[in-house]
Amino acid sequence: MNIHHLELFYYVARHGGISRAVRNMPYGIQQPAVSSQILLLEEDLGAKLFERQPFKLTREGEELYEFVRPFFDNLFPVAEKLRKQSAPSLRIGASELVLRDYLPAVVEQLRRHEPKLRLGLRSGFQHEVEQWLLDREIDLAIVPLESKPPARVRCLRLLRLPLVLLVHKKSKLKSAATLWAGGEITAPLICLPPTEPMTRNFRTGLQRRQIDWPHSIEASSMELVTRYVANGYGIGVSLGDTEVVKHPDVRVLPLEGFDPLEMAALWSGEPSPLVRVVLEESQRFVAKHWPDLAVSDRLG
Repeated sequence: MNIHHLELFYYVARHGGISRAVRNMPYGIQQPAVSSQILLLEEDLGAKLFERQPFKLTREGEELYEFVRPFFDNLFPVAEKLRKQSAPSLRIGASELVLRDYLPAVVEQLRRHEPKLRLGLRSGFQHEVEQWLLDREIDLAIVPLESKPPARVRCLRLLRLPLVLLVHKKSKLKSAATLWAGGEITAPLICLPPTEPMTRNFRTGLQRRQIDWPHSIEASSMELVTRYVANGYGIGVSLGDTEVVKHPDVRVLPLEGFDPLEMAALWSGEPSPLVRVVLEESQRFVAKHWPDLAVSDRLG
């Protein structure tokens, strides 16, 4: 038997299906690749391991899962123990914005405390990182806060970033209020995907004003939003007071009355010394770069 095939089956059985397994694996792999390798495992064993729709382990699947589960359940704890014996490690889950614009400076300060630090980084949304924390797959998360975390997840709010509109420097538009008062909006809207917290906050603000302004261009990053606006493709939605909105051909218009994007650090249980250092450095970083936007939560 191929050990990697057994590992994939373990995740499928543990999370109740291939798509859920792919979302929870500690490394990147596509769903079709998992499906094909599970089929190879079933061919090798000469037995069907689970029903696909709805998901249910067969008798053979349950027997195999009970056999492989103790090994893979203990794999990460043993690896973590060995890592701690050799060098300190920290696993952080964060949003794309945090990983790109915020975390590098904090990590630089952290390495001054621990030069041999082993760092693991993983991108995800709030509901994903909360589950990773509860499953002990990460030690700390820094993400946009969309809802109250579950009871076992502790929260330290860091800052609130305001939503803004981006227009080309040659645009005659001077304020968002002028845009709302002009009736039907014909300018193309450039936004991140609808699943992004920033886009959801923007949509909520539009609904409050009973404004219908559908996406015209869906950008995969805030850098692209800025670039598309600079190229004259339309009006963009972004976050104010960030480096990503700075462009010589782009002007920033405040969005009054729209909920800001609240960034928070999440962890489970008593914070380790390393986690505590990151939390303290995060607060210092925010206070230095966004003194007017920092949230005054205290770390207990």
